Amino acid sequence: MTLTGIKGFFRIYHVNGATTLYTLHKQMRADMEFPQDQLIMFKALDIEGAVVGRYGLFDLGSGTVDQVSLEKAVKAGATDFVYFYDVTNRKSVNITVEGVVEGGVVSPDSPFIAESKGPNPIEFENGYVAYEDLPDEQRHLPGENKGGLDFDDDEDFDDEEEEEEEEDDDEDGKEIYDENE
Repeated sequence: MTLTGIKGFFRIYHVNGATTLYTLHKQMRADMEFPQDQLIMFKALDIEGAVVGRYGLFDLGSGTVDQVSLEKAVKAGATDFVYFYDVTNRKSVNITVEGVVEGGVVSPDSPFIAESKGPNPIEFENGYVAYEDLPDEQRHLPGENKGGLDFDDDEDFDDEEEEEEEEDDDEDGKEIYDENE
């Protein structure tokens, strides 16, 4: 599972083929704190990106999410899904069916996260930017040299303070104080 254009986010789920899209939806909603009061939809895509089905809480022509298993959708030609967790606001994540886990026993009732990276999608909506998504000139670790400024050496800032003090002096060398300051 990925977010379009975001390198700092992914989730890998292990899911039994018999798991319904509704069960997968409930698990993803719980894991990633998606809103519970929104309409949802799975848009199934084939390998070329063409839509092969739409599955929602109501039958959108291909069946409802509680009647269609992941295996059934894959047999219908789906290799990828766009899961809209908020249809009204067009908020979605991309799901790619990667393959079969050999020797693993996965319950049809409980998809689970095998691996994850990054915060929940809502954090990206709130302005979170993953390190991988920063432009090269902004990538640095705390304490590293940023754009030529050395924060360990504060002599540069001392010079600026001396210049400001000199600006406060009058031409004859006497400081002028204003009672209103």
